[in-house]
Formats: sequence, structure tokens, C-alpha cells
Amino acid sequence: MSNGVLVVVSGPSGAGKGTVVRRLIEKYEGIFLSVSATTRQPRQGEIEGIHYFFVSHDKFRSMIERDELIEHAEYAGNFYGTPADPVRERTERGEHVLLEIDIQGGVQIKKKLPDTVLIFLAPPSLEELEKRLRGRGTENDEVIRNRLNIAAREYAVAKEYDYIVINDTVDEAVERIHSIIVAESCRASRISL
Repeated sequence: MSNGVLVVVSGPSGAGKGTVVRRLIEKYEGIFLSVSATTRQPRQGEIEGIHYFFVSHDKFRSMIERDELIEHAEYAGNFYGTPADPVRERTERGEHVLLEIDIQGGVQIKKKLPDTVLIFLAPPSLEELEKRLRGRGTENDEVIRNRLNIAAREYAVAKEYDYIVINDTVDEAVERIHSIIVAESCRASRISL
């Protein structure tokens, strides 16, 4: 019996992470998206335990102090983090757990849990990324330029990841990531004979 694989998927805004991760979970059994904890207020339609675990700032600080998170960060005055217990429980049952988080969180997890598989999802080029961001029609030029600058910095850190998957098409990216998960689940260090 092998333990499941903990997989971090990171990449620049506009790379298609959310779409690829959703399709992967829909297509293959035994792969689950981790639910993060946050101190921000729920948005309309968000469900406790499905979209996030909504907690107070005090509760979140307590989770940090008790080492109950495998990673955490502060963004725009709110905390976000990945509770350790649900991830551990699923992987011990042989299920694979995906985390869709930023590069800093991925590197943080790898230091804490070295068996974690880090996958950087990238568009074919920065030009394609700009085209995708503009195609959304939700950001102005300044925001797009900022996202492209951040993406360039993320590309420099991507070499610290285990795998880089180019998202030419969603279906191809899903198959590549699934192949990585299958191969990693067969790694000798994960199998108990």
C-alpha cells in the first residue's frame, strides 16, 4: 500500500491553475483539492468546509502556534493557510491531495514536508500570458503589467520546483499532471511492502 501524494500546483495568475486543477479532480478519482483556512469573511455563495474553513484571527494565530498548518501567509490583512490534519489523513488513506497556492507557499511546504511534489504550471510564453490576462477583461493595463512583472519573478523561482508543466491546452496539462502523480505514487520511498 502506498501513501497518497501531496502535490502543490503553482504558477502565475492567468496560467490556468484553477481550470486545470478542477478538470483533474473531475476526471480522476482519488485526487482531492485541499481546503484552506482563512480569516477573511465568507463571500456570497461560499460554504464553510467546501471553499474555506473560516476562522477568527485569534484561532488562526493559535493554529500557527500549535503547528497545525503546513503553510500560511498573510495577504491584504487576512491570513490564509493549509490545515495539516486533513492533508495527512487523506494521504495516509492513499488519496492524493492538491494544493493550488503561490510559489512561496510551495517552497515553505517542501521544506516542512520534503516528499511534497511541486509542479509549476506555466503558459507557453509571457506573450501568451498577457493575451490570456487581457482576454479576461477584468483588469486594467496597470494591473496586467504588475501581474506580468510578478510572473517574471515567479519564473525565476520555478527552477526550485520538481516539475514544470506548460499549459498549451487544458487537457494536455491535466494528463501531464496526472502522469506525474501516478509516477510519484510508485516511487519506492512511498511504497510499503
